[in-house]
Amino acid sequence: MISTIEITLNGSMMPNLPVVLPTTFHCSSSFRLSFPNASTNIRFHLSGFVLILSFLFICIVAARETFTLDTSILDAAEKRYGTDALERLLDWQRFIRDDDSHTELEKLEKVNSFFNKLTFVSDAIHWQKNDYWATPIEFLASDGGDCEDFALAKYFTLKVLGVPEKKMHLTYVKAWKLNQSHMVVTYYETPAAEPLVLDNLINAIEPGSKRTDLLPVYSFNGTGLWLAQERGRGNLIGKSDRLKLWNDLIGRMPAGLK
Repeated sequence: MISTIEITLNGSMMPNLPVVLPTTFHCSSSFRLSFPNASTNIRFHLSGFVLILSFLFICIVAARETFTLDTSILDAAEKRYGTDALERLLDWQRFIRDDDSHTELEKLEKVNSFFNKLTFVSDAIHWQKNDYWATPIEFLASDGGDCEDFALAKYFTLKVLGVPEKKMHLTYVKAWKLNQSHMVVTYYETPAAEPLVLDNLINAIEPGSKRTDLLPVYSFNGTGLWLAQERGRGNLIGKSDRLKLWNDLIGRMPAGLK
């Protein structure tokens, strides 16, 4: 599909600039506009571009409002864990569908609060395994999990609510008070910003500089793996598919949550 953008450069109208877009435009599609050799004082007439952005916003809203757990998932959860499990999953579905947050910070606050109500249970007791990363569905249906399960549920729910994955990391830290490894979600408003920390240990969302009880070790998301450096994002050292537990988790995730 060819669209055009009209540019005014230093007061002079330039010819319409063709922009090639995918013939089939999916919500997950991305594109880049580049203007080589352009100087300053560029004014864009972006009615078409605004339309595209509006379409992307509609895609996110539509995905949220039509978020539906498959009947087979609900039936299996009810059969294994009882009617309370079914209600917890339906509450989560309603929570996502009914979200009316106006900012990403609102989404962070609501999601953090929603999941911090669940019960902490170690993997050894809950799953009879040394280390197991539960999907949000397993976490909610079984009514509990450890720090990784809290963090993963928040991360994937925020993704469904439209928070860009590039702004979120799953971060392993050393929790000094517990003297053990711990996982949190870190949110970066911009790549260079100080992260906000979503943690099951406390309900408040605080900047990393205030969480002196946590020492960052490494972080990752669906695209990369970073070695932590002080309180910032750290250095990219590879892709997240180097993590076996992450790969196992993604393999068990329903398509709509990946």
